[in-house]
Amino acid sequence: MYTTVECYNKVKKDCFKFLKSQETKTNKFKNKNKMLKSYLIPICFWITKKSNKKSPLIIGLAGGQGTGKTTITSVIALILKKYFKLKVFKISIDDFYKTRSERKKLSKNKHALLITRGVPGTHDYRIINKFFKKVKNKKFNNFRLPKFDKSKDDRCHKKLWYKINSRPDVIILEGWCVGAKAQKNVEIAKPINSLEKTKDPDLVWRKYVNAELKTHYKNLFKKLNAIIYLRANNFRVLQKWRIKQEKILFLKSKNKKNLRIMSRGDIINFMQTYQRITQNMFKDAPKYASIVIKLNSNHQINSIKFR
Repeated sequence: MYTTVECYNKVKKDCFKFLKSQETKTNKFKNKNKMLKSYLIPICFWITKKSNKKSPLIIGLAGGQGTGKTTITSVIALILKKYFKLKVFKISIDDFYKTRSERKKLSKNKHALLITRGVPGTHDYRIINKFFKKVKNKKFNNFRLPKFDKSKDDRCHKKLWYKINSRPDVIILEGWCVGAKAQKNVEIAKPINSLEKTKDPDLVWRKYVNAELKTHYKNLFKKLNAIIYLRANNFRVLQKWRIKQEKILFLKSKNKKNLRIMSRGDIINFMQTYQRITQNMFKDAPKYASIVIKLNSNHQINSIKFR
């Protein structure tokens, strides 16, 4: 019989060690005990109840930029492996970005903004679909998935790709737009920021991204068994967290010489491409997500709600 206290005692050392590895001198995790006991361990119990050995449980974990998706995914995976003895594979939708050359073609054929990675239409959803289909097979073995290098803005060499040698019990696909839904055409007509107003006056980019959500991404997200959504208070908070995240990336990087770090202005401009879908998810995702994790302005988990 699993218990929260027993689980906490079993995993706390490894979880705290991982969280410490993500800290800097000026950026420390607070209330780590509560984060584990009150929020992340209960989520792991919920996942374990949903999982079965017949077929992998595929979970989408979504949240705006800077919400801590990768950190929370990593801790959940650690707990599921350490205490519940489940085989877990986690990957970001970012790893499925199209190559830079593919996005260059897309930007020439469709719209110049599509050179910028991020929005639906800039991922190779076919690879994800192929993986989800193959992993359902009982004879599944030896599958490779891409890894993306954001510092180079391109896909890594194949020798660095993820190797999955056996079928996982749980798969976690994390990403800012995971589970996002398309808007009505009338809703995308009015620009919501300066980028949409000046760079997409004829709605070509917005219509393309929305059409991708309505078709290819809708079909992809249907394959998810559950969605966990990290809910921040507003978009301005996300901008603040993303700027902080970039600073941490620089501080923790060992190879600063070749690292392409964005300035505050670069980040704010970059995030404008994410703003529409992010703000739409603020409104809609809590209605369909299986679990909503609410974050306060201090970047801490404030509450969780199970549906």
